[in-house]
Amino acid sequence: MSSKHQELASFIWSVADLLRGDYKRSEYGKVILPFTVLRRLDCVLAPTREVVLQEKAKRERQGIHHMDVTLKRAAKLSFYNTSRLDFQASVRDQDNVARNLAAYVGGFSRNAQEIFESYEFGSQLGRLDNAGLVYQVGSKFAEIDLRPEVVDNHQMGYLFEELIRRFSEESNETAGEHFTPREVIKLMVNLLLAPDTEDLVTPGVVKTVLDPACGTGGMLTAAEEFILEHNPHATVKVYGQELNPESYAICKSDLMIKGEDADNIKFGNSFGHDKHAGVRFHYLLANPPFGVEWKKVKDDVEREAALKHAGRFGAGLPRINDGSLLFLQHMISHMKRTDEGGSRIAIVFNGSPLFTGAAGSGESEIRRWILENDWLEAVVALPDQLFYNTGISTYFWILTNRKDAAHQGKVILLDVRGRWAKMRKSLGDKRKFIPDDKIAELTALYGEALTAAADPEHPRHATVKVFPTIEFGYQRITVERPLRLRFEVTDEVLAELSATKPLAKYEAREKLLDALRPLAGQPPSFSRAAFRGTLADALAGLGKLPAAVDKALWAAVSVSDPEGEPQTDRSGNPLPDPDLRDNENVPLGEDIDEYLQREVLPHVPDAWVEHDKTKIGYEIPFTRHFYVYTPPRPLAEIDAELKQLESEIQRLLSEVTE
Repeated sequence: MSSKHQELASFIWSVADLLRGDYKRSEYGKVILPFTVLRRLDCVLAPTREVVLQEKAKRERQGIHHMDVTLKRAAKLSFYNTSRLDFQASVRDQDNVARNLAAYVGGFSRNAQEIFESYEFGSQLGRLDNAGLVYQVGSKFAEIDLRPEVVDNHQMGYLFEELIRRFSEESNETAGEHFTPREVIKLMVNLLLAPDTEDLVTPGVVKTVLDPACGTGGMLTAAEEFILEHNPHATVKVYGQELNPESYAICKSDLMIKGEDADNIKFGNSFGHDKHAGVRFHYLLANPPFGVEWKKVKDDVEREAALKHAGRFGAGLPRINDGSLLFLQHMISHMKRTDEGGSRIAIVFNGSPLFTGAAGSGESEIRRWILENDWLEAVVALPDQLFYNTGISTYFWILTNRKDAAHQGKVILLDVRGRWAKMRKSLGDKRKFIPDDKIAELTALYGEALTAAADPEHPRHATVKVFPTIEFGYQRITVERPLRLRFEVTDEVLAELSATKPLAKYEAREKLLDALRPLAGQPPSFSRAAFRGTLADALAGLGKLPAAVDKALWAAVSVSDPEGEPQTDRSGNPLPDPDLRDNENVPLGEDIDEYLQREVLPHVPDAWVEHDKTKIGYEIPFTRHFYVYTPPRPLAEIDAELKQLESEIQRLLSEVTE
């Protein structure tokens, strides 16, 4: 951004001086951003204003009421305004500025009006009017010349982005909800697009980009800039969807003031109402909110999940308190098919999607679906404290359905957690940033990741690892051991039995307990058959016991004992002991029985695997793969340090007592 436009941004932001006292610092953008958009649109419309008004009058005389397309054609833009007022005329009458500006905004085409509605511009006008500021603010913006010949679309984009950045910094306590740090976006876009550089420079190339959680549009802008830097003659069409009205308004107005198709930005929840349904894109990228529940759209999501892979969520549903993997499934559904050239995806996650969820859970099944389809190209671990509203560790996931031969069946793990610089001033939780030289270095390293991982002499070898996709899969086996029991009647057994529900309803309850009391204190039996005879003799006078009472009786007299009799079902198969049940993860592809012979039976010879309960799971234990063991310090060294500290304490104490 040139110094001239930096000055212009500062001049516009100086409106904040007028707002101070009546608005909080975090609210300045609610006035400055929509007024900037309004002034820009006013300047852009100026050359064709009279033509549009004449065309409108002509159509009205002809009795034509639906003239949206015609008026856009007359304006030579994707929007228009049919008001007799313009911005400067609206603010000229200081007693009626709010009313005039409201009327002027009401004259815009519907797509432009929607932006101001999302900004809640009418409410802001009322608030400014009540504070006696609307004339001063309006007059300030009337002084600014934002005609395209003075500030072209590209420069206007930079100017508006600078205003968004200032707005985000002023409200940094919530900035992360709608503003991803620029250097994070730059690195993410580089990793997404750099592998396609040769394709991007093709003459006349057309590329489409989607961000389903687009916020203020920073990622879309960065992706577009990357493509145009490599090919100024390329056509880039950006698309987005955003749930937050204010962020949606900022993103849509950013495109509109740059002369792009703002109608590609949609408002709403991407899960509940996919407003780009059926459209496939070359590139998809997003920074969805971390750990946000999807309870509000639960019915919609579950209804679509029931369609299996005919819908977007056929792979599985994550737990209700984190919709991150829903976003990824949504994005995958918008990938172009391989016969259409395929797509690439980049998404920011926290650590949870890497490993949350056991085998068979929704999260594990989603990871399984992605890895078994060989879509995951890489996971990149970022430094912590990069974002405004969280200091936690974050990761890029890079996916594609058009891997080259060298990458097929492989996943790159890239650890860049140490590649950061400290910020001079913290912004919320953001205390670190990634400098441009590091971004360039990491982009180059990503391009040669396979070579770096294979070459122990490569300077960045320790930060890159490559694994076959099967490496992340495992078989969750259930190891059972036989149920061994002894049988006895004790005072504790009688107390437990008397408190059970079946005995509470049994008419001969007391007779049963009285009949059992003589058995208390007798040695335990290690044979069910022998003890059954003992019970039959003791309870002979009661006849056949009700099934529920009989079951409660045997539950009370049966005691788990390592030396007890192994129990079997009616077919003679051993019954498992739930208290001794264990689960183990066996690498995918390894024979389970061989694993049992090698790892389990030497320790518990009577164990077996319940194969019907085996589940396939997938997780990506990123940190484990980069763990480096640090041996503890020698005891002698620690002892010497403690003695030195003791001596220092003694010296300090002696100085105090002198």
